[in-house]
Amino acid sequence: MRVTTTLLTSCLMACALTLACVDPWLLTLRATNDVIVVDGTITNLAEAQTIHLNRSQADSVTGQFGTLPLTKAQVEVVVDSSLVIACHETRAGSYQLPSDFKGQIGHAYQLRFTLSDGTQYLSTPQIMQPVPPIGKVTAKFNPKAFPTPFSDNVYTAGHELFVDFTDPVNQRNYYRWRWTLYETQKWCRSCYEGVYAKNLLQPLAPAVYPYYYVSTQQSYEDCFSPPTGSFPRTRLSNQYADYLCRTQCWEIIPGYGINVFSDQYSNGGLITNRSVAHIPFYQQSPCLIDIRQESLPIDAYQYYDLFQQQTQRTGGLSDTPPSALGGNIHNRSNQSEVVIGYFTASAVSVTHYYLLRNDTQGQASPGLFYALNGRSPVAETYLDFILNLPNDRTALCVPLDERTPIKPAGWP
Repeated sequence: MRVTTTLLTSCLMACALTLACVDPWLLTLRATNDVIVVDGTITNLAEAQTIHLNRSQADSVTGQFGTLPLTKAQVEVVVDSSLVIACHETRAGSYQLPSDFKGQIGHAYQLRFTLSDGTQYLSTPQIMQPVPPIGKVTAKFNPKAFPTPFSDNVYTAGHELFVDFTDPVNQRNYYRWRWTLYETQKWCRSCYEGVYAKNLLQPLAPAVYPYYYVSTQQSYEDCFSPPTGSFPRTRLSNQYADYLCRTQCWEIIPGYGINVFSDQYSNGGLITNRSVAHIPFYQQSPCLIDIRQESLPIDAYQYYDLFQQQTQRTGGLSDTPPSALGGNIHNRSNQSEVVIGYFTASAVSVTHYYLLRNDTQGQASPGLFYALNGRSPVAETYLDFILNLPNDRTALCVPLDERTPIKPAGWP
């Protein structure tokens, strides 16, 4: 669910970049961009159904965008205009429906929420449409799959994924594809000007040995940094220390593109080789891609299709400057307020595709760590100020939005 929130914020940032040469438009964007961003899709899968509420703001001086989660809101989903289901805030700005809730095809869903200041918002009803299952999945390696930003004629490698599926006859269908990449992660923690401590570190004897620490038996599992200005901290100045994972671990990397399709000109029959994902070539080892084929109501399709067109422009001076694209959520007392994002309902067909990457021989890869951090991993140094340090210098794979120790479904 975090994908669309990040996507919408990124698209707003992209709009600012494309307007960098047009001062009046840029000034207008800086002056007016203080908008609520809503992300929520009800699905028919047994998964967390979450609504994200954020406020996107542009700095009045630099024009740079930032987001603030909207907390302490009252968030509800109305089913078929009658049944009201309350959401609870799981973390700042994220509101989850009950764990046993999942949508049903043919039913209507509507979002309504009230902010902490009492402002009320309401979406249009969204009827969940059926979706056909994904059939065949194929992958093609391309050594020049991705152009490097701000660099001419420089590309990085990757795989393009295609799907085949049978489009239902005699009905209009609208599709969206999203993907999530799972990569094996070897490095679980990076400590800046500190070291990873499996157990709690305490001063040995502050009055006698102020520069030494001793490892206790109490679990800690975190980075430890000596006090600023101390001798150990000085020796660790401006240094990273990186630690291998103690157990299996996977990095979770969402796709951020918008990919929608209407069967207006190909209604019914087999649809082949539909491009649904571009997977970067981070490392030689295999990876797993979850491909989601989703149905969309026509209004949701039209919104995402327009968003796709805006964010894929070249940004030339002859282009119509992008504008804030309002969704289907409105302020109940102020219809002129623009709310970004879309609340909808989608049936989902999911395929777990295991990509062996055996077609990449001879192609150099940056390595996952370098791709994520922009540097190579660094071994820890200067640990002579710690006594009784355990020999195990590995770190826990802590469950996060972007990382998990739980083997993904579909991983061999």
